[in-house]
Amino acid sequence: MAKKVKDAIDRGAKRAKEATDKAARRARDATDRAAGAARAAADRVEGAGEKLRKSGEKIAKQSSAVTLKMIEQAEANTREAFAALRAAAAASNPAEVAKIQGDYLRQQGARSLTHAREIGEMIVQFGREAAGADKK
Repeated sequence: MAKKVKDAIDRGAKRAKEATDKAARRARDATDRAAGAARAAADRVEGAGEKLRKSGEKIAKQSSAVTLKMIEQAEANTREAFAALRAAAAASNPAEVAKIQGDYLRQQGARSLTHAREIGEMIVQFGREAAGADKK
């Protein structure tokens, strides 16, 4: 009878060990799946952060380009204004001053349209580049 009791205990211990091993494998598999999912999520977040950083750098460069273009345009406008002022100061009669002023205003209007078009084209190009980058 002692042998039967010992065999029963051994069988019980074997079943308990098998159940424990099976539970440990399931827990390890679940932990591995969770760790894999966490790694994948971290990689996605890291990738999104890198894209955001690059996008921020690109926006800063584009903003600088627009700012520099506007400064160049302001310099051109200032040069033209002083040239018109010099011509008006050197004019010999009021009719010549009026002509100089009229010419300046016409040219300034044309310059303003050109400047607005240049800035608009830059902004459109930035948009195209951004839309193209999204497709990649």
